[in-house]
Order: sequence, then structure tokens, then C-alpha cells
Amino acid sequence: MATVTVRVDDATKREASDIAEDFGLDLSSVTRAFYRQMVRERRIPLNFSYNPEPTADTANALQQAETIAQSDRRRFGDADEMFASLGI
Repeated sequence: MATVTVRVDDATKREASDIAEDFGLDLSSVTRAFYRQMVRERRIPLNFSYNPEPTADTANALQQAETIAQSDRRRFGDADEMFASLGI
């Protein structure tokens, strides 16, 4: 048997413990179940999410790219020129 130590702030641990208890589990059981699921499914069973709205900088870059694409303004005459500029 191995021991795993996880550092987490007190509030997070307390809230996670309360949720686990609602299911009749303790945090150690939840952690073991997480590891077993990870091994069984050969993936990390988490759902990551993000804000789909781009930041102001990203929105600006996307707008610039759209303007360039619509203007049909090209930096390179063909793919060979592009690859040459990249040293490929």
C-alpha cells in the first residue's frame, strides 16, 4: 500500500468532505475511487470547462485575422514561400 498526501486549503477540504459524506463516503474512499476509475478507463475522469467568450486581446486578434482573410491579402505567393520563411 502507498500513501498519497494532498495539500488543499481548509475550506475546500471541508466542502469536499461534506459532499463525500452526503454520499456516505470519506475523502480517502473518494480518492481511491478516482484512482481506480482513472486506471480502469485509462483517462483522467474530469470535465474541464472554460469561459467560451474570448478575452479582449483574443477577440481583437480574431477580428484582425478575419479582416485579413476577407481582404484576400496574402503574405506569401505559395506554400513554398511560406515554408521557406519558416526555415522548413
